[in-house]
Amino acid sequence: MSRLLQAGRFQLTLDRPLVMGILNLTPDSFSDGGRHASLEAALAHARRMLDDGADLLDVGGESTRPGAVRVTVEEELARVLPVLRELARWNVPLSIDTCKTEVMRAALELGVDLVNDIAALEAPGALETVAASGAAVCLMHKQGEPQTMQAAPHYDDVFETVCAYLAQRRESARAAGIADARIVLDPGFGFGKTFEHNLALFRRLPELAARCAPVLVGVSRKSMLGRLLPASRSAAERDAASVAAALLAAQAGASILRVHAVRDTVDAQKVWHALAAATEADSAHGEFPYG
Repeated sequence: MSRLLQAGRFQLTLDRPLVMGILNLTPDSFSDGGRHASLEAALAHARRMLDDGADLLDVGGESTRPGAVRVTVEEELARVLPVLRELARWNVPLSIDTCKTEVMRAALELGVDLVNDIAALEAPGALETVAASGAAVCLMHKQGEPQTMQAAPHYDDVFETVCAYLAQRRESARAAGIADARIVLDPGFGFGKTFEHNLALFRRLPELAARCAPVLVGVSRKSMLGRLLPASRSAAERDAASVAAALLAAQAGASILRVHAVRDTVDAQKVWHALAAATEADSAHGEFPYG
């Protein structure tokens, strides 16, 4: 039986990992800040990602990178609403990346299909706002706030802490009236976690995906990948590393991959599925073409 995510206007099949294209409308995002600040640029990038194979678009108007400064509700709304208003006419699955209840409410009124919340609906009124809609929600784990979260994160057991928190927030969502078919969980790579914490979580993704399914993984261009590359490599130059990490996450059981490089991620998945199927068929016939 196919697994489905009920997201607003859409039922999204989770038989394969979905690719969520990132549309940042902020001037200070860590890898592409300011590039899509105008309505025309934002819509052009959205169209490009859809043409490249994105299954849904994640629109954000406030940077949550380490050290980012909070913006007002009014400023965030001014950034995202004109773009969401246009995209809602395209009949494509839309996500709003926000932790502010007022922004969630305004986006849902425009027809947004998923709320992607780094605060896991902990803001006053957030649970009730999403529950009253037909939208899905992604509940993320973080330790601390973006301004200070990377100062000195500590865990006795990062894997168990993250799993316990996500289970608790899922129960809170259920109690508020949000059905399981509308809930996605995100371990929050890079949000109040050291490089070692991130590696420990990633290495146990198969277990995490089994306990917290469906899982969204977002590691695209993040500093955890930068640590594995030459120091001279900028965030925007981490796409090959990001595609490799996304493919590994998909193989580990992730249901949604949140990425910048949509085309390359989609291509990598197509090759993986085709070659994996071919290898399985050859093995079934006793043929091992790769030695």
